[in-house]
Amino acid sequence: MGRAVFIDVGELERKPLHFDAVFAPGRIELPENWSQAGDLRAGGKAELLDKQGARVIRVSGSIAVAVQNECARCLEELQEEFDADFELFFHPMETIARNEEKQIGREDAEIGFYEENGVALIDVVREQLLLWLPMRSLCGEDCKGICQLCGANWNRTDCNCREEFVDPRWETLRHMSFEN
Repeated sequence: MGRAVFIDVGELERKPLHFDAVFAPGRIELPENWSQAGDLRAGGKAELLDKQGARVIRVSGSIAVAVQNECARCLEELQEEFDADFELFFHPMETIARNEEKQIGREDAEIGFYEENGVALIDVVREQLLLWLPMRSLCGEDCKGICQLCGANWNRTDCNCREEFVDPRWETLRHMSFEN
């Protein structure tokens, strides 16, 4: 899909919006070292729940994408597949108090806010993808990492490096003699 999909409240007053969008790699900004391994496909429906009152937009659907990064321990490239459903509710920005502190709960993670006349689908998709991405990517829970001295990947080979760290703050004590 070449053009950006915008979920417009005015259009939703007339009828729900069904979308099937494809985002090419690089179109959605991802955090450090993450990149799309292929097209991201987002399909679903947007509808206006309360046309006369609160004007809440409900967006539901699914997102499928393969993303890649490097393992935090061994630096090998890894790829993760995401194929998940989502359901979000967007309230008009003017419904929240500007100077009010409020504790949020788990159910509030599915609530967002929109300004003016709607929300861009690419923003909805990016937010969901950011929530799904792991904070630290590992090729496997049993990843052994790399040797800090020679750089050998301990998942593939052993190295004979002797790792001995000496804290220079204690060096004076090492040369002291405690014999009488």
